[in-house]
Amino acid sequence: MDGNPQSAGVPRTNVEVVRFEGLTRRFGSQMAVNGLSLSVNEGEFFGFLGPNGAGKSTTIKMAAGLLRPTSGSISVFGLDPFVSPMEVKGRIGLVPEETALYERLTGFEALTFAGRLYGLDETTAKQRAVDLLKWLGLEEAGGKLIVDYSTGMKKKTSLGCALIHRPRLLFLDEPFSGIDPLAIKGIKNVLQHMVKEGVTIFFSSHVMELVERLCTRVAILHHGNVHAVGTLMEMRANLGLGNDATLEDIFVKAVGEPMAEEEAAWLTE
Repeated sequence: MDGNPQSAGVPRTNVEVVRFEGLTRRFGSQMAVNGLSLSVNEGEFFGFLGPNGAGKSTTIKMAAGLLRPTSGSISVFGLDPFVSPMEVKGRIGLVPEETALYERLTGFEALTFAGRLYGLDETTAKQRAVDLLKWLGLEEAGGKLIVDYSTGMKKKTSLGCALIHRPRLLFLDEPFSGIDPLAIKGIKNVLQHMVKEGVTIFFSSHVMELVERLCTRVAILHHGNVHAVGTLMEMRANLGLGNDATLEDIFVKAVGEPMAEEEAAWLTE
């Protein structure tokens, strides 16, 4: 976003890689996503923010072809993920909020297995597994069982499984939750390198500072719909905020004020 050194030189284009039109998803009587319309272009590091229950994970699952929408349309690289599932899944990577790894495999075996599932031949899958373990700082742990990994190591392994087929679009759902600052730094370096290479990243997180530092554009979701979208500068202007407003200020303005200090006074009485 404006003044962000990390976004300088990012190869953004006008090529649209993701589009949602009137996207809705119901779970019984609950409306999780409510008429969402949004587009993301090639090479963007796109932030996707919202309070708990705003519909972020549901939207990502629909975009990745894991959950059918109730209504509306999804386009990923010009394809419907439910009409052309194999073509879409072959071009995207997904790191879910909860890691889903075979923990009785080693890191090397898990990455190789993921590569084979994506159609890589055995030699290529093994070589890419070796390269990714080194790139992610897991070289020494590659021969250990995943069950013995820390949370950060599991997150890195999950990221490696999503990257092994070299996707052009990466969906990340809370990739930094529960991991230490050193692991966060390593993953940030990997993601920034990918964006410089033209990969599009769709990034959901509650960590405002990271989103503000990393993302070129942001959408703020509330009650299943977009309440603000754009660069930091654009959202400040649209919401009538000053030039010194942070992303947290923008978020609060877009979704509503939190509990006031006087309203919370009973907690300490």
